Amino acid sequence: MNDPLHRAFAAASPRLSPPSTPLRSWLIHGSVLVLWALLFAMAFKIGNVRAWSVGVAYVLYDTVLLLFVAWMTLPILRPRPAPSPAAVVRRNTLGVIVASHNEAAVLPVTLAALLGQGDAPDRIVIADDGSTDGTAELLATRYGLVAPPLGELSAASATHPSLYWLRLPHGGKAGALNAAILCIDTDTVLTVDGDTLLDSQAIGAVRRAFTEEPNLVAATGVITPVCSRTLAGRCFQWFQTYEYIRNFLSRYAWMRVNGLLLISGAFAGFRTEAVRAVGGFDTDCLVEDYELIHRLHRHAQAHGLPWTVRVLGDAQAHTDAPSSTGAFLRQRRRWFGGFLQTQYWYRAMVGDRRYGWLGIAMLPVKAIDTLQPLYGLAAFALLLVYLVRGDLGVLAPVAGVIGAKIVLDLAFHLWSVYLYRRWIGHSSEANFLQAFAAALVEPFTFQILRHTGAAWGWWTFLTGRGTWGRQTRVGLVDADGVQRNQR
Repeated sequence: MNDPLHRAFAAASPRLSPPSTPLRSWLIHGSVLVLWALLFAMAFKIGNVRAWSVGVAYVLYDTVLLLFVAWMTLPILRPRPAPSPAAVVRRNTLGVIVASHNEAAVLPVTLAALLGQGDAPDRIVIADDGSTDGTAELLATRYGLVAPPLGELSAASATHPSLYWLRLPHGGKAGALNAAILCIDTDTVLTVDGDTLLDSQAIGAVRRAFTEEPNLVAATGVITPVCSRTLAGRCFQWFQTYEYIRNFLSRYAWMRVNGLLLISGAFAGFRTEAVRAVGGFDTDCLVEDYELIHRLHRHAQAHGLPWTVRVLGDAQAHTDAPSSTGAFLRQRRRWFGGFLQTQYWYRAMVGDRRYGWLGIAMLPVKAIDTLQPLYGLAAFALLLVYLVRGDLGVLAPVAGVIGAKIVLDLAFHLWSVYLYRRWIGHSSEANFLQAFAAALVEPFTFQILRHTGAAWGWWTFLTGRGTWGRQTRVGLVDADGVQRNQR
């Protein structure tokens, strides 16, 4: 690797915590906690629907966000404009980094998708983060790569000239990505997890977006979860499919006000020079992709740069998702713990008008989200207490609130499936009947599980415990086997 560049990159400060927390941040975050305490206390003082005020507040907050997303995603309904003759511009070069730690089972599926792209990437780097499972043998025997010394990039594959192998001591995903970014010489870099399968036109869509939009510095594709073919796996895939649909539509909504923060590192494109300018991925963060977007926004504001972040509906992929309760809770613990880390590190941006809608709307919403699991779990626990006590004076009006929310969720679920199909350009795995069922069942099952994992994330954040960790990949392996049998 280029030693001077490596030293400069390593010396860059990825994160600059503010010397003190601004008053506005204290007020915003503090208000969320105080409000929860007051609303929860009302359960012991009042005997009507106001006893469930913490639940009512939770429902109202979620409803406001649903209405915001529904309104901001209406442009999806407009006919897509016909492509106009564009001025001749230099085509961006694009490299792919596959972050891999013990992913030998799924790497062949991931690499087959990358090598079979309609618009092939200029370079593919396997950032092997100290794998011990059989990755080395796979890369050597199946892809003709010669193992390089630790910390160095191999020569190109004998059978696939764009494929390279970067061997690293195990240090975590962020460190592996940083090492690979120092080796790659393309205008755009795409990070892909070892368990992510790109659709055949995904690379072309990402390259086109970065070529046509000079101010675009980060973009995420649309991801569909894949779980195992067991009964539990099918249930988790069902719930997560509609969760992902709503989440990506929400990202589209926030993108429209330049407030997008969440980029999926499993399938994310970055302008290489921008990532290097801000110091790369933060190796201390549990969600390095999410943290990096905060830093890109902050750098753009500090230097007066018109940088933008987007979600690309025409860039699609499938990724392995948790297929069991334990795996799901561990994933959400890490995600939420990393979210809390990032919210704390960038607390100075919360409520700051200099960041536009990001500062005055998105980040305050994230401040509320820090305690959203507490609101949700408290509301559910109180509901169980009222049921056990048979307190009809509370249950009757609460049932009306819950019923109205379920009807609204049902309408939004069905609408989101329709919008999603229009947006990504094909029918997808989602259908209206399953969306209907999910809207009825999710509030009392999957949603509670999500909040439980997030509450566990608070423990991870407060104790500072959490790593990339070992994950069992089964969804894509099963899916690939089915596809092979059908051919």
